[in-house]
Amino acid sequence: MSSNLLVKPPLDYTGFVDKEKHHDYEGDTLFGFWLYILSDCILFASIFATYAVLRANFVDAPLAVELFDLNYIAMETALLLFSSFTFGMAVLGMYAKSIRSMYAWLAVTFLLGAGFLYLEVMEFIHLSHEGATPGSAGAWSAFYGLIGTHGLHVFAGMLWMIVLVVHFVRDGITQSNSTRLLCLSLFWHFLDIIWICVFSVVYLMEML
Repeated sequence: MSSNLLVKPPLDYTGFVDKEKHHDYEGDTLFGFWLYILSDCILFASIFATYAVLRANFVDAPLAVELFDLNYIAMETALLLFSSFTFGMAVLGMYAKSIRSMYAWLAVTFLLGAGFLYLEVMEFIHLSHEGATPGSAGAWSAFYGLIGTHGLHVFAGMLWMIVLVVHFVRDGITQSNSTRLLCLSLFWHFLDIIWICVFSVVYLMEML
C-alpha cells in the first residue's frame, strides 16, 4: 500500500490560498468604480447630445440668451471648482493620518457643494418665474434635464460624504475607508469635469 496518501484539503481551500491572502481588493474596488464612471460618461454624453439637438427649440418661450447671467454662473462654477481643491486637501489629510484635517476639509467641501446647489436651485426658480419652465420648450426641457442630472449627482456626492464620515468616526482611517474616500474623490472630480463641459456647451455657447 502506498504511503503517499492524499490529504483532505481544508474547507476554505480553493487551490489559490496564497494568492487569495494577498488579493488586491482595493485595486478591484477602484477598477470597478472606474467602470461606473465610464457608464456615467455615457449617461451624460446622451444628455449632452439631447441638449445639442434641442438647444435651438425656443418656440413660444423666452430665449436662453435673454435669461442667462454669466456672472451668476461664474459664482456657481467657482464654488464647485474650489470644492475639488478642498477635497484634494481632505485626501492629503487622510494620507497624513490627520483625521481632524480630513474632517475639516470634507466639511468645507460639503459647504461648497451645498452653496453650489443653493445657487442652482435659485437659478431654476428665477428661470421658472420668467416663463422658462421644463414644459415651455424643447430647449428648456433639455436644459433642466442636463443641469438637474448634474445637480442630483452633486447631491448624491454630499450624502455619500455624510455616510463616509460615519464610517471614519466608527472605524478610523482603515484601508477600506481610505479606498471609499478615494472613490468619492474620483466621483467629485468627475462632476467638476462634467460641469466645465456644461459651462462651455450650455452657457458660453448661448451667450457668445
